[in-house]
Amino acid sequence: MSSPTVLDPETIESLRALSDDGEFLKEIAGIFFDDTPQRIAELDQCQASGDTAKFTRAAHSIKGSSANIGALLLGAAAANLENESKKSPLPSLTPLIDAVKAEYARVEIELKKLIA
Repeated sequence: MSSPTVLDPETIESLRALSDDGEFLKEIAGIFFDDTPQRIAELDQCQASGDTAKFTRAAHSIKGSSANIGALLLGAAAANLENESKKSPLPSLTPLIDAVKAEYARVEIELKKLIA
């Protein structure tokens, strides 16, 4: 069995198919690039301040936007972070935040290649 891809090809093709020129994919990617780094920054800020509710919302937001763009591994990492934030102290979640950041970096590279 092969390892999962950074971006789900079916989701990408579905987004491309929504416009003849692929502009919809570029638009969705632009929103993703604008919003997701802000949500990741919120994770760090909320972890530092102890704001669990806002932290959980930020993880949830990353999970949703990842699903929209087909970043399944990023979505899974964010879902794990969201779930753990409901039962574990925020200071213990640094490795999970780091996993989200690392997967976002992979998604960013692949998505920029697709829309270039």
